[in-house]
Amino acid sequence: MNCVTLTLPERDSALLRTAYQTLCVNLLFSCQERTVIAVTSCEKGEGKTTVSLNIARYLAELGKTALVLDADLRSSVMAERNAALNAAAGLTEVLTGQRSFDDCLYTTQHQKMLLLFAGVCPSNPLELLNGSRFRTLLDELRKQYDFVLVDTPPLGAFVDAAVVAAQCDGAILVIGDRSARRERAQAVAAQLKKRGELFGVVRNHTGKRRTD
Repeated sequence: MNCVTLTLPERDSALLRTAYQTLCVNLLFSCQERTVIAVTSCEKGEGKTTVSLNIARYLAELGKTALVLDADLRSSVMAERNAALNAAAGLTEVLTGQRSFDDCLYTTQHQKMLLLFAGVCPSNPLELLNGSRFRTLLDELRKQYDFVLVDTPPLGAFVDAAVVAAQCDGAILVIGDRSARRERAQAVAAQLKKRGELFGVVRNHTGKRRTD
């Protein structure tokens, strides 16, 4: 198993810490044990990856095993934030049978928090995410971890998130654009509800400049 020192793009503040702790406690109360959650947004740059990583971090601090599965196979930024891992093998290689899951799994400096990066951008991301290997992988991970956070492409731009959400136990919608139109957010939320349960909406980048 590999090890990486995770770099989170936002500085840890008392306010931010309290917000994520509250979010995680709410998840523990509203979600059953061993839950797979899709995390998406309306558009790119709203902070869904940051939210996914932080949720996993604080769930781990609460004693839960938390895996972040990077399923943004089109334009992932997770590995790029860890400079030495730009070419890290990940979900693509697992789903195409090139590497095993354990070979691509990373532990972090946060005990009980693990990562699986997206890997090389494939030519057929939607086909991989809608395939039987991905469904089987989620079923296996559900048995091994308390929570699996699946970071997806933005639903407002690609259908991938809807396909992933249909295979998860629920979804979280991240809204980070302060100019986001209510109708747009409602339309994306409605799409997620058609695919399964919407656990809630996270309002990101409130009162500050966007960081990703």
